Amino acid sequence: MRLVKWMLIAALFTLGVTFVHAQNPMLLRWDKAAPFPEPEEELYGVEAGGKMYVIGGFSENGKAAPAMVYEWDPASDKWTKKKPIPVPVHHQAQTQYNGKIYIFGGCQRPLSGPGMGGWQPVDNAWEYDPRTDTWRALAPMPIRRCAAVAEQVGGKIYVIGGATLMENSGEAALFGDRPARILGTNQMYDPGTNTWTNRSPMSTARNHAFSGVVNGKIYVIGGRLGAAHVTASSNTDVVEEYDPARDLWGAVRSRMPTPRSGGGWATFNGRIYVAGGEGQHERANYSFRAVEAYEPATNRWFVLPSMPTARHGAAGAFIGNRFHLVSGKPEGGGLPDLAGKGLPVHDVLEIPASFGTN
Repeated sequence: MRLVKWMLIAALFTLGVTFVHAQNPMLLRWDKAAPFPEPEEELYGVEAGGKMYVIGGFSENGKAAPAMVYEWDPASDKWTKKKPIPVPVHHQAQTQYNGKIYIFGGCQRPLSGPGMGGWQPVDNAWEYDPRTDTWRALAPMPIRRCAAVAEQVGGKIYVIGGATLMENSGEAALFGDRPARILGTNQMYDPGTNTWTNRSPMSTARNHAFSGVVNGKIYVIGGRLGAAHVTASSNTDVVEEYDPARDLWGAVRSRMPTPRSGGGWATFNGRIYVAGGEGQHERANYSFRAVEAYEPATNRWFVLPSMPTARHGAAGAFIGNRFHLVSGKPEGGGLPDLAGKGLPVHDVLEIPASFGTN
């Protein structure tokens, strides 16, 4: 029996699988904050100036994406609606730098043709200043895409992955009912010069991924290998590390315990937290409750208490040591909205200083 045990351990290491550290659930408990005023899906969260901003929203039945912007103030536990994204999109990439929020790409409803919820990628780039509630147009991206991730390192912003139209497909080609081109594209935006530069592409082309920055390196986690629309999706557990200083992608890191896409995420204290998401195969279409944290320094994963409600398309952000997850859809993408357009929930998980040390 002991021999079998050691043979199994050896096999796991050969496959590149590391053990998942399970945190004592009694140390981590979910709390509630002010509910989200306009429940939606495909929302994205970001922290700026000590406040949380929830941005985006999906579009269905021929309607334009709401492109909403809400600010949550922890001091008053209140939501305030701000000016929407000037060109309504969903599945945008976004990040924060120097107190301002940057929005890249996304998808919108085509000017003509069938709807499919509107999966026409755009190349728009925007800078939002929360202090003045104003938007400024930036140099457009070199390629139109949606469902990418954006991260800032050293004053430069890297927009990675996503999905776009197939080459020579024409403007009418839509995600979901026709093939889509999944990207490993990595392009750097310089806010100081308002210019774009191509960088080394990611090895695993994907969209709807999670991401974070730790010690000056970008980590792209999980995501979807198939088309941007969930009805043709295939989730992955691959974790890749990118070093912007050397423009190099490193060896594949420890794989995420629960392969998924389209969830909420945020980074705190050297760990990248991923929550929720969705998946689909020929017999099921579903959402996740799972919450896991990746620690690059030790190349290991932590399993945390699951969200109170399974959902995808939730917005995630850290305010201090509290992980906020806002709204999202309880059903998988492509399913009818049985519970409405989304949930008004605002769940909060406090991460104590002792987390991961015992």
